[in-house]
Amino acid sequence: QVQLAESGGGLVQPGGSLRLSCAMSGVTSDFYSIGWFRQAPGKEREGVSCISNRDGSTYYADSVKGRFTISRDNAKNTVYLQMNSLKPEDTAVYYCATTKQAIHAGGKYIYPLVAGVMDYWGKGTLVTVSS
Repeated sequence: QVQLAESGGGLVQPGGSLRLSCAMSGVTSDFYSIGWFRQAPGKEREGVSCISNRDGSTYYADSVKGRFTISRDNAKNTVYLQMNSLKPEDTAVYYCATTKQAIHAGGKYIYPLVAGVMDYWGKGTLVTVSS
């Protein structure tokens, strides 16, 4: 049984930092990728970042590139999202998600930051960036 549990959200001032954690159970080596998504009030869920379970490669949305870093601690079976230089527009509920389904295009593995490709989701953690 796959379970994902996010933690680490909270209230932070603009320019501040937070580190989100996603504790995973039942996510084995045959899973394809683990990702972070977010959903702000009145908006659609959007992809933030993901990490390949195959080779550890990482991917980021343009809006967070250079500010957020995704990483994984295999010993703890936990994926992290380090968020720096936070902006009010980063305010959202952040979700961890994973899929077993590999995605190919043009003979290569690809990692689209699209919520629809993920199969398992956590319940989310709220991040509020405000002064």
